[in-house]
Amino acid sequence: MGVRPGDDPGGGEYERAVGVIAAGLRGAGPAEAPGRLCAVAVELLPVDGASVSLRGDSMPLQLAASGAGAARLAQLQATLGDGPCHHVLRTGAPVLARDLADGACADRWPVFAQQALGSGVRAVYALPLGSTAVCVGTLDLYRASPGGLDAHQLHVALLVAGVMTVALTDLPYDARDAGEGWLSGLAADHDRVHQAVGMIMAQLGVGADEALARLRGDAFAHDRTVLEAALDVVARRRRFDTP
Repeated sequence: MGVRPGDDPGGGEYERAVGVIAAGLRGAGPAEAPGRLCAVAVELLPVDGASVSLRGDSMPLQLAASGAGAARLAQLQATLGDGPCHHVLRTGAPVLARDLADGACADRWPVFAQQALGSGVRAVYALPLGSTAVCVGTLDLYRASPGGLDAHQLHVALLVAGVMTVALTDLPYDARDAGEGWLSGLAADHDRVHQAVGMIMAQLGVGADEALARLRGDAFAHDRTVLEAALDVVARRRRFDTP
């Protein structure tokens, strides 16, 4: 993320942030690091929740969160196909939404803004993970009160995002890696969504984008995640060509 000690506008606060990050990661295995860093972000910044998601072919995959509320907001963005996370994945640029009740945010993400406000969230800051050339995911920060991040707080947020990017490179993929095959489980979940999209395409005779939109709409209408809706389709508990 290009964060260097010499760039720090907060003087000794940089060293404090580094110390908190180091303490938060102490003893953590690769699979634990993303969740630990979400908790560190909440400790260091004026935010109430944090989540991290990886880029997927059709939707972001939630990797970790600081708590149930942050996890729900990450899943909501994946279900809707909209929100700050998606903008970051498309552009590679940070999104700092100071007040979701503001008309500009409501116009930009009408359903997400409404749902987030209903969950008690007023501000969202979404930061890209990866390099300037490739965005591999996002760190999303949620705040119950409106407002922005000052220069030092943004610097710390980018520092956490930079460490998160490094942590992602150490994630074990399959069971051969220290017995932690959980990341392959995320890929399997993603495959289930693709399988469900294919089944909906066959049932309705529509393209992939339309089928995914139908799946997302069904999930949102029934207050479920896209994965939960997809599993019903794959298990043939839900069809889209019957009333």
